[in-house]
Amino acid sequence: MDAMSTALYQALDYLGSLSPELHQESLRIRSTLEAPPRIVVVGRLKSGKSTLVNALIGAPVAETAALEATNVVTVFQYGAPDRAEAILLDGQRLPINIQRGQVAELPAPVEKISYIHRWMPTASIRDFSLIDTPGLATLTVENEERTRRILIDGFEQTKAMSVDADAAVFLFDATPRMDEVKFLKDLGFTSLNTLGVLSRADSFGEGALGERDPLEHAYEHSQTLAAQLRGSVLTVIPVAGLLAETSHTGAITEYDARGLAHLANATEFDLIKMISSDAEEDLQRDSCQRIVRLIGEYGLFRARNVARRGASELNEWATAKSGVPQLRNLLVTRFGEFATTHRAGRIVSEIEGLAFKMQPKDLILNLVSTMRTDPRLINAFLLLDLKAVQEANPRALIIDEIKQLIIGYTLQEKLGLAQQASMQEVMGAAQQKMQWAHNESLSALTAAEDAALVTLGRAYSELMRVAQYYSQQG
Repeated sequence: MDAMSTALYQALDYLGSLSPELHQESLRIRSTLEAPPRIVVVGRLKSGKSTLVNALIGAPVAETAALEATNVVTVFQYGAPDRAEAILLDGQRLPINIQRGQVAELPAPVEKISYIHRWMPTASIRDFSLIDTPGLATLTVENEERTRRILIDGFEQTKAMSVDADAAVFLFDATPRMDEVKFLKDLGFTSLNTLGVLSRADSFGEGALGERDPLEHAYEHSQTLAAQLRGSVLTVIPVAGLLAETSHTGAITEYDARGLAHLANATEFDLIKMISSDAEEDLQRDSCQRIVRLIGEYGLFRARNVARRGASELNEWATAKSGVPQLRNLLVTRFGEFATTHRAGRIVSEIEGLAFKMQPKDLILNLVSTMRTDPRLINAFLLLDLKAVQEANPRALIIDEIKQLIIGYTLQEKLGLAQQASMQEVMGAAQQKMQWAHNESLSALTAAEDAALVTLGRAYSELMRVAQYYSQQG
């Protein structure tokens, strides 16, 4: 168990000892701490969200398609047996009868459903749960309103009816729109727990037939977007959704590989003619169209020689090109850490909020005060401050300082020093940062910046203490 989780468990144990009512609250909060991070996937209608969710789940499409609820928020979580429940607006939980190969009927009208909870015994979602959402700016406003109600407004309502997301994967095409960026801000995330995905990377730019490889072009563009959106997202990763879904759900067969390999000597012009053939019976056209449905035009034009080596090689090629391995690696490493830190901050805020609803108020506030000075929880408070400062003044200079402290693994990284810097140099840098934070606090600032500078001061003081300890140890 990591130090941050240990500190939170200790705080919850103390909270639960204060009264029977607070014991129940501590158990409820503890259950959220014990669950894997919940990552919400958001984007416009037809942005490729469900395709990406299928790829990340890794189950055959027939299993995820058994519950088609594209106009309802759906939570996918690891668990057995495979089952689903509809959580209604009034808090009721109704079971959904799921049968593979058949689309299940919802047990209540869509307008009465808060969200759907789906458990699947799939190892790929053991480390995190996924929240699939209706598209933003859809043809009807109801879908977007459902997403907002569950992920934003629902936080203040009954917990049984809301979904607490810890991080967001944000899909967009060439450039995100203003309403999409605003929605992300409304979710309450920072740039550290928001990941951008440039979707449909295999058709980017001039597409599969262009002179430039669309995946290479998409990667270059994603780096530009990451720089432009650094205040909103951690980074931007290009993903070819169709390649991702097909390669991660077991859809490619030896039959498909042989069919594609038979086209290895065909010219691109020949392939275009085959795809567009209007003959009633055209086996080559049917084969081409099936391949395009599986791996897109990019796969048809660029994977024919790979297909000669069989379905396994073709699937590995599609996996590597899809961008999902890079995405998944981030989800379970740094991005996953930031999601956990975000959750810790939310738990701290919940505990503090109890002081204004329940007794003994003074003891609850004393607990929160103790948590604020606990070095194990410093990143949780820094992330809360980062969120507040970004909302109050997105151009504040201290934003980069806060990020550096959260992102850095070592003492040197947290202070922007070379890795070989000595402990004496670390102490000197921390002292300078403390003085800088003090000087900044004397200027006219927003309340959010003022509070953040106090946390920064504590963080730099802790770095000095640790560096001094290591220095004395030799």
